[in-house]
Amino acid sequence: MGVTPECVWPLACELGEGPLWWGSALWFTDIKGFKIHRFDPVSGAGRSWNAPVPVGFLAPLENGRFIAGARTGLLEFDPASRIFQTLCVVEPHLPANRLNDGAVDAKGRLWFGSMDDSEADASGVLYQLTEAGPKTMDSGIVITNGPAFSPDGRTLYHTDTLGRTIHAFDAGDDGTLSNKRPFVTIESGAGWPDGPVVDSKGFVWTGLFGGWAARRYSPDGRLVDEVRFPVANVTKLAFGGDDLRTVY
Repeated sequence: MGVTPECVWPLACELGEGPLWWGSALWFTDIKGFKIHRFDPVSGAGRSWNAPVPVGFLAPLENGRFIAGARTGLLEFDPASRIFQTLCVVEPHLPANRLNDGAVDAKGRLWFGSMDDSEADASGVLYQLTEAGPKTMDSGIVITNGPAFSPDGRTLYHTDTLGRTIHAFDAGDDGTLSNKRPFVTIESGAGWPDGPVVDSKGFVWTGLFGGWAARRYSPDGRLVDEVRFPVANVTKLAFGGDDLRTVY
């Protein structure tokens, strides 16, 4: 692709994750560092919050707060007061699990996944948050990543990281999933597929943990681009800037 990534904030995160462009700034987490970060590309200023538990992802709320996907479940995070409040304990029967990655679809539904924090047991679940609480949409995964959605909302992509596979599902308007199938399997030695995101043309980007790169795949699963990074563990990308043409 002929681009060179530039470091804009040398934080040295222990496990940087969940980049989200919101409110003209980039938000992201350091799971193992128990931190939430915000980067303003206009001023170049960064701000950080301590989290009481590991946080894997953020989902914005209309009141300026966020839902934080944490080890213990879903929390409401208020950046102004720095207060975290429990919204929902997701897996009280699985104390070794934590929430890892999540996304909001075009209809405002939150989707998120859990994983075994020791990365050994296939106890991970893909959930959709409904009015009745978290609903299981897929299961039997050690490390879940994603999901991400096609521009028309009719395809959901979800990653089984240790299985090296990004799966695709048909997504219904009512939030149902069907027709699970392998979309891309990453070859041995190239790293582990981490968080997927989808660009405006429907191409799927995935970070490669341990692979020093991010890859772009066409909607039919062809590898079309790879961007190399000066760091090994690329977790997830986010499209940012006023025109969403800058990748973080």
